Amino acid sequence: MQAARQTTSGAGPSTGMTLLAFAMIYFVWGSTFLAIRIGVLQVPPLLFAAMRFFVAGLLLYGWVMARGERGPDRRQWLSVFLLASLIFVGDYGCLFWAEQRVPSGVAAVLLATIPAFIALFEIVLLRTQRLTFRLTGALLVGLCGVGVLVSRSLRLGGAPVDRAGAVAIIAGAISWSVASVLMRKLPLPTSKSVSSGAQMLLGGVLLALVACVHGELRGFHPAAVTLEAWIALAYLIVFGSIIGFTAYMWLIHHQSPTKVGTYAYVNPVVAVLLGYFAGGEPLGARTVAGALCVLASVVLITTARAAQPKPAAEVEVTE
Repeated sequence: MQAARQTTSGAGPSTGMTLLAFAMIYFVWGSTFLAIRIGVLQVPPLLFAAMRFFVAGLLLYGWVMARGERGPDRRQWLSVFLLASLIFVGDYGCLFWAEQRVPSGVAAVLLATIPAFIALFEIVLLRTQRLTFRLTGALLVGLCGVGVLVSRSLRLGGAPVDRAGAVAIIAGAISWSVASVLMRKLPLPTSKSVSSGAQMLLGGVLLALVACVHGELRGFHPAAVTLEAWIALAYLIVFGSIIGFTAYMWLIHHQSPTKVGTYAYVNPVVAVLLGYFAGGEPLGARTVAGALCVLASVVLITTARAAQPKPAAEVEVTE
């Protein structure tokens, strides 16, 4: 992220616009987990992810090219390919697959471990952070939260989270985190819109190829998919990717990165509550305890990172 900048007119953005933009990244991104869950129960998961990101990427990249912005050069396309592989195939591919087996709210909680893994890779790979007592405690708290969700020995009521699904989401979180760290070293387009649109577009293509290799096209009949799933796909494309991304980019230019980064621990809360009230997902002591541990870890890590500003990554692609 880049530091917040003042508007050229000298006047700050209106309170209404700011609140609306925050609502987009808080509630729209938080709701995308339930939309994914609705879709992958009817459409093969990798194919569903491919459709979302290819269409969203095509629209976003086409828009920035129509505005006359410069596309990536050859070296930048190689970077885009690597990041698209890690973010879309590695992270989103795992997430969409796992949501066949894991409730959407729990998936959001598990994916909220991303800041912990980013902090860990900053220590190991970039050496831009030190393993302090606070950071160690935060990492352990987050690990305990994941353990609470998947443990079969704890008597917390409710079935533990499917382990294969949980492992897939954690693997996806690690893949995203590696990409976030690599962004700081790779040559990428100066324009965040170009970079993000190219990553989404290429990510959609890669997901489609993996879906074909995985055999997801065999036996898939679009006519058998209900209107609810198609609406979920449209919601993910328009609101989750395009409008959510636009709101995020606007906030980055008008608010501090610390404030904008609060979506990392608001989204899981929104996803858990929406999954319970709108998706009929269970909300027992196990889910609450695991979520509180993970969110406490995220808050500790993000506030510690905010106290020590570092070179920012390029664009984190929207949820």
